[in-house]
Amino acid sequence: MAKDGPNWDGLLKWSLAHSDGTRSTRNLSEEDRRWFMEAMQSQTVDVIKRMKEITLVMQTPEQVLESQGVTPQDIEDMLDELQEHVESIDMANDLHSIGGLAPLLGYLKNSHANIRAKAAEVVTTIVQNNPQSQQLVMEANGLEPLLSNFASDPDVTVRTKALGAISSLIRHNKPGIEAFRLANGYAALRDALGSESVKFQRKALNLIQYLLNENASDCSVVDKLGFPRIMLHLASSEDPDVREAALRGLLELAREKADGSAIKLAEDNEKLKQLLGERIKGISLMSPEDLGAAREERHLVDSLWNACYNEPSSLRDKGLLVLPGEDAPPPDVASKHFEPPLRAWAANPASKKSSVEQKETPLLLGPGPSSEATSNQDTSMSEADANGQTNASQ
Repeated sequence: MAKDGPNWDGLLKWSLAHSDGTRSTRNLSEEDRRWFMEAMQSQTVDVIKRMKEITLVMQTPEQVLESQGVTPQDIEDMLDELQEHVESIDMANDLHSIGGLAPLLGYLKNSHANIRAKAAEVVTTIVQNNPQSQQLVMEANGLEPLLSNFASDPDVTVRTKALGAISSLIRHNKPGIEAFRLANGYAALRDALGSESVKFQRKALNLIQYLLNENASDCSVVDKLGFPRIMLHLASSEDPDVREAALRGLLELAREKADGSAIKLAEDNEKLKQLLGERIKGISLMSPEDLGAAREERHLVDSLWNACYNEPSSLRDKGLLVLPGEDAPPPDVASKHFEPPLRAWAANPASKKSSVEQKETPLLLGPGPSSEATSNQDTSMSEADANGQTNASQ
């Protein structure tokens, strides 16, 4: 049975036969050259050309595609391919210039949930750590359908993917953060925390923590919206990632800000102390393996207790905050050999003192003194010593 595609085995044998080092190089015949180029070009994909073809499909009305036998699964596969192409920042930015960004954002409103979710995934890839594409999506009003899907889509997967795209779109993007706040994004985040989807909860908690870290003034907003109570509940979740994310959010609220403000979680709230006490008890009963895996949670519980009650938690007294070996960094072997001498000298005050006291002769660049000059210098020094001894005896 013949295989599809070029004969790679034949190409390899041909290459080895003509480059084994035992023969002098020779010019390829036109037939060999044509065969070689066809074999290579058959495996070369013109990414821009392919993205233009995908763009044409995305621009085609849904009913026309259906009449041509194109299924929703075909569209999903096509978006999968597009996502691979736009993993390159250059290709992501080029999608707008070839007219593909607008129809992609249009797929966020597609009647099929899987296509809406997949389109949000592609948007996430496009804008992630890419300020230019973030701006292009904002200018194309891409945040609006993402917010709509995040807040009210009946499919939780679509909501989760939309939230992931929003997180990537507004990260390190002040206009995006402001637009999210003005669109009542915090209310949608509060609703997301009440979802039964653990993945949805995690994404919402991570974005909340980021936003609070970026905008300390938002702490009062989330406090009025009742976030602390919901986070307290999620801090008891069976999912360890949700627990840690909830504890990080609570800690961000409890920390004193630059202006001296902080959310007083512990005031008239015995539930917080009860929660932290239960987490400390749960940590105390963990096996050594589970303790190692819960390292971040241990530190979060202790930091939150300290921030709320101005004292360390009992994890410290029990020796559970820092386990044996955790506080000892791995030995630094390489830096002594590769650290720049000037940086090492600056970091070591003792070496500065000794160098000042010893006043060693610096190493000069360039040719040294001639042998004749050296001989004359030695003679002059000998005569000076002799004169010094004579004067001393007189």
